[in-house]
Amino acid sequence: MGLARSDVARKTTSLIGVESGWPLLQLLMSLALFAPVLALVVTAFGDTGGIMGHLVDTVLGRYLTTTVQLMAGVALVALVFGVSSAWLVSRYDFPLRGALEWMLVLPAAVPAYIIAYTYTDFLEYAGPVQTAIRHLFGYTTSRQYYFPEIRSLGGAMLVMGAVLYPYVYVATRTAFRLTSTRLFEAARLAGGNIFTTIALPLARPAIVAGLALVMMEVVSDFGTVEYFALDTLTLGIFNVWLGMGNMAAAARIALLAFVLVVALLGLERWARSGRNIANEGRGQTGVPQIKVTGWRGTGLMVLGLIPIALGFVIPVAVLSGFVLSGLGAGAPEGTFAAIKNTVLVAGVSSLLIMVMAVVIGVIARYRAGRLGAVMAGVSSSGYAVPGTILAIGVLGCVYGIDALARQLFGVAVFGLLTGSLVVLVFAYLVRFQAVGYGMVQAGLNRIPPNIMPASQVMGHGFVSSVTRVVLPLLRPSFLAGLLVAFVDIMKELPMTLLLSPFNFETLATITYQYAKDEMLEEAALPALMIVLAGLIPVVIINRSLSARRHSFEANRRK
Repeated sequence: MGLARSDVARKTTSLIGVESGWPLLQLLMSLALFAPVLALVVTAFGDTGGIMGHLVDTVLGRYLTTTVQLMAGVALVALVFGVSSAWLVSRYDFPLRGALEWMLVLPAAVPAYIIAYTYTDFLEYAGPVQTAIRHLFGYTTSRQYYFPEIRSLGGAMLVMGAVLYPYVYVATRTAFRLTSTRLFEAARLAGGNIFTTIALPLARPAIVAGLALVMMEVVSDFGTVEYFALDTLTLGIFNVWLGMGNMAAAARIALLAFVLVVALLGLERWARSGRNIANEGRGQTGVPQIKVTGWRGTGLMVLGLIPIALGFVIPVAVLSGFVLSGLGAGAPEGTFAAIKNTVLVAGVSSLLIMVMAVVIGVIARYRAGRLGAVMAGVSSSGYAVPGTILAIGVLGCVYGIDALARQLFGVAVFGLLTGSLVVLVFAYLVRFQAVGYGMVQAGLNRIPPNIMPASQVMGHGFVSSVTRVVLPLLRPSFLAGLLVAFVDIMKELPMTLLLSPFNFETLATITYQYAKDEMLEEAALPALMIVLAGLIPVVIINRSLSARRHSFEANRRK
């Protein structure tokens, strides 16, 4: 009887996750990563000194209206490019379709603020396009012809949509591939349009999810809206915080932007939770393809190249032209220091992100039970918070640590922390933990569930089983997450501008500073390096899509 009770107690403690101190470790790590979000709320309830009322009466309405307009415009561009491209490569078989299929993801490698810089130079009065127009038609001044202003709300919609449409393209293309072929054939036999009656309705949840991610990126953007002088909520946070010196008022505007993000997250989750009726049974999946040759096939190929040219080819060509023309003068001042700083901070941060992701993910899966799974999700919530907003929360945490240190030890640590890289690295950990945790979670899901029990039956403890069995199997996911996190940190602009130590430049900040000073030639080299590095996650995405394609083709042969 005693042995039976002991077994029951051991099983019970294992189920509730209190078998050891591991769940406590995971809980503390998760709370630390969630603390800036809580600090943002606390900061927002601070004294604004009457500034908030003034903002409501003057500019807050304009901030919100411009943000919503920009979100709607970018979503429309991304919808047109993403859905049409996905249908093109799914429905038709034309020359170079296979290459075009993965090239359509390339614009995701270009940060929105970089494409804004390049298109401004490409389309401005002294740029090659307007120069060619004047030369071709004999114009001598800009008054003789009309040319749209690129630094405008419409221009921002176009350039941001040109690099954000891959979110919609990837989601929609996957949905088209998952849809049962029999549904398309039935619609065709009934004389209906298979795109409007089958493909589009069944892909709607995926399209909405992709659009939600696009609009989240729009809310968090700073470089583009600042360069185009658009009064959005993000720019308002900068103006109130740095211009007026009132963090509480900036935090309240940040909460308003956070509400928009939460609403978009809810929209995305609602879309993904929709009932999947794309392929309920076995059999072939995917849109029946039509082979197109000759001039029509060439026309489809050219049509598919348009979003690639707008979102990747033209920006990279402009940047490459600047870099090649300035080879004789050498690298712009500060470039090598920015490279070193970027590699240092991104390398350290991405490594810490992946280590924490592995610890949190493994404990959540094998030791912490349901509470651990919830806390693991909480630790990844920082990715939903735009960098500008999160920076306020991070500094709020630092203020709290400073107050606690003063009370307990009589020592002020605020200046010590903000003058170092500690705050910046912590902000990266909070912002991009979801990247690492997502990769780790995907790797853990591929591990057979009976491996850990089998290892423990053979006499290995929890730590030994993790190090001998789980970690080697997680190595590919760890490396992939490390690369993706490194590139995301490398591209991060607003948080780096706000939290980096004095005179500490990264490739993103030096690109921003040169572009802000209208020195686009000097900004070209660091910007091109960011774009080339951004190709790494694009390659990872394409490999994942290729693996899914092979899985679909194997399913079709069954």
